[in-house]
Formats: sequence, C-alpha cells, structure tokens
Amino acid sequence: GVMEKLGLGPEVLLQENPSLIYARLTGFGQTGKYAKSAGHDINYLALSGVLSKLGRKGENPYAPINLLADFAGGGVMCALGIVIALYERATSGRGQIIDASMVKGVAYLSSFLWKSQNIGIWSRPRGENLLDGGAPFYEIYRTSDGKFMAVGALEPQFYEQLIKGLGLDSDELPIQSSYSNWPEMKKKFASIFAQKTQAEWCSIFDGTDACVTPVLSFDDVASHQHNKQRSSFIKNDQGEISPRPAPLLSRTPAVPSCKRDPFIGEHTEEILLENGFTKEEIAKLHSDKIIGFGKPKANL
Repeated sequence: GVMEKLGLGPEVLLQENPSLIYARLTGFGQTGKYAKSAGHDINYLALSGVLSKLGRKGENPYAPINLLADFAGGGVMCALGIVIALYERATSGRGQIIDASMVKGVAYLSSFLWKSQNIGIWSRPRGENLLDGGAPFYEIYRTSDGKFMAVGALEPQFYEQLIKGLGLDSDELPIQSSYSNWPEMKKKFASIFAQKTQAEWCSIFDGTDACVTPVLSFDDVASHQHNKQRSSFIKNDQGEISPRPAPLLSRTPAVPSCKRDPFIGEHTEEILLENGFTKEEIAKLHSDKIIGFGKPKANL
C-alpha cells in the first residue's frame, strides 16, 4: 500500500500507460493475513514450508543466510516475471501487474521437493534423505588442515570413483543405497577425509568424476584455477572482488564495471538533471528532505 499512499499505485499508472509492467516485490504478497506484516527471509522460508526441510537430523531447522527467499524466491522470480510480461506484451501490447511474493516464490522454487516425495528422495525425516546430509556420498567432510571437501557422488559410477579415491574396496562395503548403513559409512568417510589436507584430496580427485571438490572460502575462490580460467570473478578499482554477472550471453554478454560501488545518493543530482529537473527544483527537493545527496569526500 506504500505506492498507493503516494498516488503511484498500479491502477493509476496503468490508466496513463496501459502497456506499463508494474512489478510488486514483497515478502508475503499483496493479499492474505500477513500481507501488511513485517518479515524477513527466515519468516518467508518458514511460511513456505521450505524451512522445515533444511537442517541436520535431530537439530532445529536451519536457514541458509538469506539467499533462498530474498534473492531466489524474491528477486530472481520477480525478474523472471518481468521477462515473461515483456514477452507477452510483444503480442498483446498490454502491460500487467506482477505480484512477486517471496513466500510463493520460494515455495514454487521447492517444487522438486513436493514432486519427489513419493519416489524416495524426500520420504524420510529431515537430515536422513539423499540430498540433505543423510547420505555419506552427498556430504561435506573436514580435512586435516581444518578445511572441507564437498562430496556429491550420487550415481553408482561416480560413487565407485569416490570409493577408489578414498582407498577403499567397494566389495568390502555395504551397497550404496543401504539407508541403515549410512551413519556408519559417514563416520568411515569422515575419518578418512580427516587424514589428508584439502590440497592433498584435490590432487587425488581433480580430473576424476568422483564429484569431490574443495569448499572454497571467499579468500580462495577467485584464485582457484577453474574460476580463473572462466574469469568468474572481477576486481574493481578499489581492489574489491565480486562475482562476474551471469549467465553469460554469447552475442550480448554483460560488460561488468570495474568502478567502485556508488555511495547512496552520489548520482542523485546528475540523474535528475538528465531527466529534466532544474537545479532550483533539485535544491527544493533536497531542502524538503525528499531526496538526499551522498557526494564522496576527498581523502587528503
């Protein structure tokens, strides 16, 4: 209701421009019991049902930072909605309103969990399933130098290479899909991974299809050979590292800026001047505290 209070709600603007695409990104959505309630990623995850599936066996559900609801279920789904509306407008010439709710977005993102409950992937309690830490071959293990290796050897041919790399004999082990043996196998794998450094395990598994990779820290990720070859990270003129825009388009790839991030309000005057405001009008907006300036200060 914030935009309606300003007289800029979608009904008003669509009357002036029927081809306008008006995206509304909220946590709980435009309607419903919680529509006007405050919330954050963890609350949207909770209401979507997804949070109940995240976490270790015997522990409380665990929210993975704020990536799932805010960015994946919210920002990405909203952007997708805009793209879909643009595509439809090319045919109809008409705009529409996008109700991008983080609760609904992250719930839809979890459709795989709902659709795969009856095929054995998510049929067990939290932390005991194939992809949530229950399986010894889909897990994270600590190395002797306090770092970690990620294991995702789901398919039998990949699992066999994992077993080989660990120095084990598959003929002497329980079958891969034996749920009852998973806790014991996890302990065995953990004890073996703890005997070598991360670099030593990389020398064993790199170039194989065992699906074993190092868990890279933010300090290490940009210098990893694969990421360097892919130019996956960029450095700005302040020396700050960040991910390169993705996905990569073949004909019109994004050209990332190497300038530092702007300060809040740094370009307010510049943008308003470009859009036809006079300096007097801008000064009045500033004095009325409608806009703010954030010019950087010189470091002398």
